[in-house]
Amino acid sequence: MTYQEAYKKAVRNLNENQISDAESDAWILMEHVTGMNRTRYYVDGFDEMDPEDEKQYFELIGKRLQRIPVQHLTGIQEFMGMAFMVNEHVLIPRQDTEILVEEAENSPRIRGEEFGDEAREEFPEELIRREIPGNIEVLDMCTGSGCIIISMKKRNPELVCTAVDVSEEALAVARENARRLGADVEFIKSDMFSEIQGQFDIIVSNPPYIPTAVIGGLEEEVQKYDPFIALDGREDGLYFYRILAEESRKYLKDGGYLYLEIGHDQKEAVEELLREAGFEKIHTQKDLAGLDRVVSGVYNISGENSKIES
Repeated sequence: MTYQEAYKKAVRNLNENQISDAESDAWILMEHVTGMNRTRYYVDGFDEMDPEDEKQYFELIGKRLQRIPVQHLTGIQEFMGMAFMVNEHVLIPRQDTEILVEEAENSPRIRGEEFGDEAREEFPEELIRREIPGNIEVLDMCTGSGCIIISMKKRNPELVCTAVDVSEEALAVARENARRLGADVEFIKSDMFSEIQGQFDIIVSNPPYIPTAVIGGLEEEVQKYDPFIALDGREDGLYFYRILAEESRKYLKDGGYLYLEIGHDQKEAVEELLREAGFEKIHTQKDLAGLDRVVSGVYNISGENSKIES
């Protein structure tokens, strides 16, 4: 069987079994097994496939037909242009979560940048362009694979980064990702804030936010192969947001920022939790599909309100 014949057969098998992204999955597994890129495929695609490669390829296609995520078959998921190791102990990073990274990176705490033309006209320069003394400290709560905090550290080497998870298995994956990608991140096993000391300029989190009763109706790849602990937001999906809204205030420096990934229908509820906890400048950012994705707010210990929108 040639490479092209094998690929087309794999796509056909996946499509016949209603596997979404059949062409993409078949190609990812072809590339994983053979190391073949697209150019080589078009040049050498009519060559006979190595029998051992062919056997391995269709074994993996068979596992994909069992709804095992392709990322678990390759052990890799790309996020923010980097290859992260994943397995059954961590949530597979989604493209939507890249919005959380970008929003946190755009925080004035990191950028020290102008807030916009309207703000420049209304407020003194010293309020618009602020220099934050010392190192900028970032905490990633519920880190999972570490994709959020590692991406932030790689793209902003000046950050001092700490990441937390309750799962030792997840932390092992995150530590390995940090080692492989050369990111200096401190990892702490903690049930939310229970083992955390000190204060941070920024706290980011993509917590479990799916209501328990909804998980059983998710696509099979998610409900069977993503860790339940990384999905389960308890009865109403807001359990961890309540903890984050209340507890993060103790761990944010004055004027510190909280950034939370949310489900598409949780904007109003999470915004209200932050508002009740005393956060200001609450803002929701949509993802590329136009769905509400990240809620952020600023906590001023002094209680002095700033009129400048972040």
